[in-house]
Amino acid sequence: QMQLDESGGGLVQAGESLRLSCTSSTRSLRTYHMAWFRQPPGKEREFVAANSWNGGGTNYGDSVKGRFTISRDNVKNTVYLQMNSLKPEDTAVYFCAADQFGIPGPTLIPLYWGQGTQVTVSL
Repeated sequence: QMQLDESGGGLVQAGESLRLSCTSSTRSLRTYHMAWFRQPPGKEREFVAANSWNGGGTNYGDSVKGRFTISRDNVKNTVYLQMNSLKPEDTAVYFCAADQFGIPGPTLIPLYWGQGTQVTVSL
């Protein structure tokens, strides 16, 4: 079983930045596609970004392209989501997710999920 723990959420103003982190104390993330999803209040969960573990690169949702960056540090066993130029519509609970299989993008159905971290962006 893989446990994923997110951190770094908080309350910021529009235009500011946040960096989310996701780590696992139970498994190495090295051989997992890693992804971030988010669920805005009252809406369905949506894909944000994904990073392939085996050379497939990165993939982003249209609403975050050019503003968010997903990266991983295999030494620290951590995946990051750098979020710049935040907008009020980025307000959501952000979830880290992992899977060894599938295509790391919006069609990924990850097996493992974190509990989520709240990001709130005010005007």
